[in-house]
Amino acid sequence: MKSRIAAVAAAVTFSAAVIALPAAADPVPGSPNQFYASCAVDLLGVPVGCLETDEAHATHICQYVLTTFGLGLDCIQR
Repeated sequence: MKSRIAAVAAAVTFSAAVIALPAAADPVPGSPNQFYASCAVDLLGVPVGCLETDEAHATHICQYVLTTFGLGLDCIQR
């Protein structure tokens, strides 16, 4: 059961990282690793399916982080 949950978490982390590419997103002033994103939120309030965007349309501020599953996103709601 734990391995199935870990696999799902890794897939969600990977898909979110692939969807949100910070190259075209507006960077957050004073923080070169963070960028603005518009994210859908699941029932638990966790951002999923993030898309890079400009500051005016952003719902979250995100940055890439290394996890035990690989590259993931760490997002906070604006």
